[in-house]
Amino acid sequence: MAPLRPVVRVLFDEAHSQAWSIRPEVAARMQPSHPADASYARAAALLRARRMDVAAHTDGPLAADALRDADVVVLAHPSEPKWEATTGVGSPLLDPDELEALHAFVAAGGGLVVLGESEQDKYGNNLDALLAPFGVAIAHDTVQDYERNLNSTPSWVRADIAPGARGAAGDLLAGVDEACFYRAGTLTTTNPEARVLARASASSSAPGAALALAVPHGAGRVVALADSDLFGDDCLGDLGHAALWANLVSWAAAAAYATPAPATPSPAAADPAWGRLREATDALRLLQEPDGSVDTAAHDAAGLHDLVEAMAGAVEALAPRFDHQAEGLSATVADLRAWARDGFGRPDFAASLERFRPDRVRRDGIEHLVVFPMYTQNGSRDTRFEALLVRVPWPEWLAELERDRYDNAKFVPVTLVDHTAGYDSECAVLFPETVSATGTVPNHFGGIFCDREAERFRRVVSAAADVVGLNLPPDAAALLASERLSLDSYVLWDLIHDRAHSRGDLPFDPFMIRQRMPYWMYSLEELRCDLTAFGEAVRLQGEGMAFARNVQYAILFDRIFRFPVSGTRVRNYDGLGGQLLFAYLHRHGFVHWTDNRLTVEWDRLAEGVAGLRAEVETLYREGIDRSKLAQWGAAHDLVARYVPAAAGSSWAQGARAYADVEDPRPYIDDVAPDEFPLSMFYTSLKQKLQPSLARSGAPAPAAVAA
Repeated sequence: MAPLRPVVRVLFDEAHSQAWSIRPEVAARMQPSHPADASYARAAALLRARRMDVAAHTDGPLAADALRDADVVVLAHPSEPKWEATTGVGSPLLDPDELEALHAFVAAGGGLVVLGESEQDKYGNNLDALLAPFGVAIAHDTVQDYERNLNSTPSWVRADIAPGARGAAGDLLAGVDEACFYRAGTLTTTNPEARVLARASASSSAPGAALALAVPHGAGRVVALADSDLFGDDCLGDLGHAALWANLVSWAAAAAYATPAPATPSPAAADPAWGRLREATDALRLLQEPDGSVDTAAHDAAGLHDLVEAMAGAVEALAPRFDHQAEGLSATVADLRAWARDGFGRPDFAASLERFRPDRVRRDGIEHLVVFPMYTQNGSRDTRFEALLVRVPWPEWLAELERDRYDNAKFVPVTLVDHTAGYDSECAVLFPETVSATGTVPNHFGGIFCDREAERFRRVVSAAADVVGLNLPPDAAALLASERLSLDSYVLWDLIHDRAHSRGDLPFDPFMIRQRMPYWMYSLEELRCDLTAFGEAVRLQGEGMAFARNVQYAILFDRIFRFPVSGTRVRNYDGLGGQLLFAYLHRHGFVHWTDNRLTVEWDRLAEGVAGLRAEVETLYREGIDRSKLAQWGAAHDLVARYVPAAAGSSWAQGARAYADVEDPRPYIDDVAPDEFPLSMFYTSLKQKLQPSLARSGAPAPAAVAA
């Protein structure tokens, strides 16, 4: 598969007589009989799979110029050649300028990973001078442990791992139950902010001594370990070493993840014609009635014509920038002028909607001009004119997955470049059915604003992780901090989810949201597609796409944290799907709410999600042989097994007393507005998350219900 663009840049120093190299050919030269004893190639590959660019610094000083493009710097055991086989380049001593540059690098937000050794003083390096400003030192020691060791080797000590941290900053020790330090020294610290990650056991020669430390400093972070062997090719696969390595580097890179993506200039947005279009559209939309018409008795007709003509003229001026939309923009201008000519009644933009085909030009970075009368989902249900500039993210890896695995010809991920006032809301979609048009609305595309989805995910889930004290792995913390990682996660999630609506054992029209059914049926359909996407992400991860784990995080967190507490409680079908997922995982022991902290059993989570997916798919498969009413009842029973129905529900098992008629839709009137109320857990969570639920500058959404 085409590679994903790296998000973090790791520089591995090999210019100071290091005893390790990320380059296999150098490691083979250093240790011809056993290159793995000098190689960090596997450690580098592990980081690259997690969207980190890993490069070796092979010559010259490690000064400001060399550090300029790095986010994390790794110094692994510099040594004089008389003690170790080394890279053979440079001195193990950092000169004063290098020390100053590295200290400034960390203070400005860089990450630094320093790996020392036993009998540290003999190797001729000055790592202590490097670590001193951070309040850390490597002691000249060799820890022995005759009780807690690996393979009955006393110098291979099994460390005591510290308890994991909680909250949005991430748990540095997620997935790390055990670690072995092979001929380790010890660490000391005078820094009150230093966190000891691993200690020598009580049975060791240095009881309780620190073996690994994590230290915040300025805007950056420092990690120090008293052994370098545990991440070498020979040992990376032992115990929890691979997880620990990935966690440490991800944690050190926190500032890089949190750095906003650089803005991409848009010539169309800078065009004065766009400013004129946005201004005229915002002025016109204030005059429209809820159905999109304008009352000409209340508003000056000449002024209305001027606004419409300003919009049409601006579209014509912008059209040369959108050659791929030539036919569609011509139809937009015609529809605008026809609407004005016909007296400003309910707009009919069917002709221009038919010709708006972003699905035909899915190229990375291409922009589209959108001008329609529409309502905004999760915003206003009134029809208003909107003008949008949108950009399509369509990287090669996504194009390849869509082409070869998840064919979805109508799927169009988009990001907002600029927009009129109606999109100052939580609206994150651009769907044909929202456009004001007569007759059958063409259904050529589905536009999803993955940047908006990603932003509200980061905002709400970060707050939730702190509120519930979540045991959050560092790569998940990076996802919550990173615009790029979260946006790409939503693009992939949306691709698979959208396609899943028309795949599987479906007893009904997969787009049943256009029909009238009890709202829990919509809940189960949307949840089914998310559980399918989760399962596919697990499969992709198993095939080597480590990034797919981010999709699993996004689905889980958005579903259990944001969906249930967003919007009103009137037929909130997305909220109910989240309630069901959490209740299932909690009931079956995949998540635990104990001591006011939420703990996810990460190594078993996929099993739990698969279990709920199996129950929903069984409901669907058996529904093929049921009547509509019986299927609605069976679906209610499935939800109610985990999320209790409201007291007095007419639809609860044992209370349903409906005749199985051909058209059971009148029974829907008996569904309670909040048929499945929030649990005490969610009632409390919603109150605590309230400040994070609304996007800054956006009005509260009218509803998320159908």
